[in-house]
Amino acid sequence: MNGSWRIIAAATVVAASIASGFGQAVEQPVILVIDTEDMTLYRGDVTDAARLARDAGVTAPGSARTFQISYNFADIVAINGKPAKGLNSTFAGTLLLSTNPQSGQMIADFNGGAPILADWQILGTDGTWVGSLWGRGAAPPGKGYAILGGQGAFFGASGELRASGMTKPSRSASVAEDPANRRVHGGGKVQFTFYLYPKYRPSVDITPTGPSVFHADFSPVTAATPARAGEVLIAAARNLGPTRPDLLPPGSQPFKAEPVEVVNSPVAVTINGRDSEVINAVGWPGTSDLYRVDFRVPSGIAPGQANIQLTAAWIPGPEVKIPVQ
Repeated sequence: MNGSWRIIAAATVVAASIASGFGQAVEQPVILVIDTEDMTLYRGDVTDAARLARDAGVTAPGSARTFQISYNFADIVAINGKPAKGLNSTFAGTLLLSTNPQSGQMIADFNGGAPILADWQILGTDGTWVGSLWGRGAAPPGKGYAILGGQGAFFGASGELRASGMTKPSRSASVAEDPANRRVHGGGKVQFTFYLYPKYRPSVDITPTGPSVFHADFSPVTAATPARAGEVLIAAARNLGPTRPDLLPPGSQPFKAEPVEVVNSPVAVTINGRDSEVINAVGWPGTSDLYRVDFRVPSGIAPGQANIQLTAAWIPGPEVKIPVQ
């Protein structure tokens, strides 16, 4: 056996041992696909402060210059195909990076664009603030930038973002243009893909006897007393995020009973992949890390073991099984 084959054989043994459970598995990211509209880049081409944001009409941007600051804004309209609201704000310094720069460009070891600071404020369809993500980066084209943290439902998250599609290019304007008319003048439609690693993922609480799913009288759902189609069940859940009205980081203080503290994030329950009606999702009074979710078993669910999955703030949790008759 020559040297190359020895290396391949050794690598095969190592890969097999990892697949068998030796070593740490790679955590799978949560993928959030965010659609934006009316994306407009306002180029910092005006030095007279009295002219900033005054022109009500459509403006043409001045030429891009090194060390110039630009501002990019876009409305969030959907997350993973479901309606949402919010705003993406990006601040970028114009630095045209080049391995072979022309006069006025920045010399570097790769060709690329400006370093940026980005903020994503994410709201539900009713305008309730859910959370924020922020990132920073300066990388070769197509490499995106890092997600460095978040607030609210995304407290402690990290990951990476990359542009994944464009149905309409971003519109460019001068900073002399009044941004109050951004939606009137229109802009780009761009889709972004987040590869997110949340600090916490929603889940149904698991006890030594199984998933914590109960009938209305708080008796557990078991093989002897299975759930029924149309029945409202109660699940004890974890990691659903902040509750209203304080929106404190989870675990900060026990949940109150009067009034109950409602989970601030959009919460969804699927059973065998089908959407279930969520009656309520609240912090379980007296605890600081347990939540109560009431949901209805959809009609037509086949008897047997049913898969239940919780999602909070578009972040899915692991599936658990309960018996259904």
